[in-house]
Amino acid sequence: MFDLLWLLLPVAAASGWLTARFKKRQKSLSPDYFKGLNYLLNEDADKAIDVFIKLIDADSETIETHLALGVYFRRHGEINRAIRIHHNLINLSNLPLKQRHVALFELGLDYRQAGLLDRAEHFFHELIYSETHNVLALRQLLEIHQQVQDWENAISAAQKLASANKQPMDAEIAHYYCELAKKSLQDGKFDATRQFVEKALKIDPACVRASLLEGKAALETDNPKLAILAFERVEQQDADYLPQVIEPLQICYQKIGESKTFTRYLYHILDNYDCLKAILTLADLIKQAEGEKKAADFLIINLKKSPSIRGIDSLLDLIPSHEGFEQDFLLLLKDMTTQLLKNKHVYQCNSCGFTVRKLYWQCPSCKLWNSLKPIGGIEAE
Repeated sequence: MFDLLWLLLPVAAASGWLTARFKKRQKSLSPDYFKGLNYLLNEDADKAIDVFIKLIDADSETIETHLALGVYFRRHGEINRAIRIHHNLINLSNLPLKQRHVALFELGLDYRQAGLLDRAEHFFHELIYSETHNVLALRQLLEIHQQVQDWENAISAAQKLASANKQPMDAEIAHYYCELAKKSLQDGKFDATRQFVEKALKIDPACVRASLLEGKAALETDNPKLAILAFERVEQQDADYLPQVIEPLQICYQKIGESKTFTRYLYHILDNYDCLKAILTLADLIKQAEGEKKAADFLIINLKKSPSIRGIDSLLDLIPSHEGFEQDFLLLLKDMTTQLLKNKHVYQCNSCGFTVRKLYWQCPSCKLWNSLKPIGGIEAE
């Protein structure tokens, strides 16, 4: 009953508007209108709908009330009732075009919430050339195509939306091409992968994901030199993602027998960026070449500049107990850092603040593309 009182807000508003409108011709205002309101107050929604559907045939001035009722039922999970109301609206032969477009859009929303996406698409497609609802309809279509991972149609919808809205969507479209490239790579279709990557980079030269996919495809086809070019491009595209390329670059340089060149590249990264992954990788290389003490000294120097829990955790593995440290103390510290790092989030959305351990190119929370970045500072991974 309490929920239905909220319904009375739009209904009461509509009722007041209608009453004022028909004040000079009260005889034409059907008593059934108030009967329908009474059914709603008594929680008999189906009878109320029957009354209002009859009313709409008799008096099209109640259309706004029907729209308000349909929205109310959808928001409260009464999808079938919302669909019934909106269907009856669009079936009216004398329904003004503007109101028909509103009803079509609401019906599309009804079917989308019901999970009947093909039917929702049908109604949104009817509106893509509408002057009043084309942008809204294209946004809904784009969201549906993303939801069902129909990337070809997502590209088409995004291009139309960018044109209609006069706002570029290059970054988003590049990600749709990357989704196609990812699928081709999984299927072992390397030529198709390269073609999609090229399209992504053409529309958005700063697309880090395209470079990562290009590098991965080159590695899988035993072309490490091409992979190096792709991975090292990331520095110019967005240096925040450099941690993503260090490990595959190490594999590439090992394949071509140029490990020293890789070491110089790491020092270049270290000189220009705050990159914990470069520090830890260099420490590991120093440990292999010169021993644990040299690696520990290197870590201490760099952790003073850029302290991090992950760095301290790695340092504890390098400090031998005979250098004035009690074994129990070291074990305690190691346990503390391990607990701190356990289930620690690594990426954060710079739009909504959502945090995750795994890199997603589309934020699972706000659905923005390219918004997740590695967390820096003492929590850096």
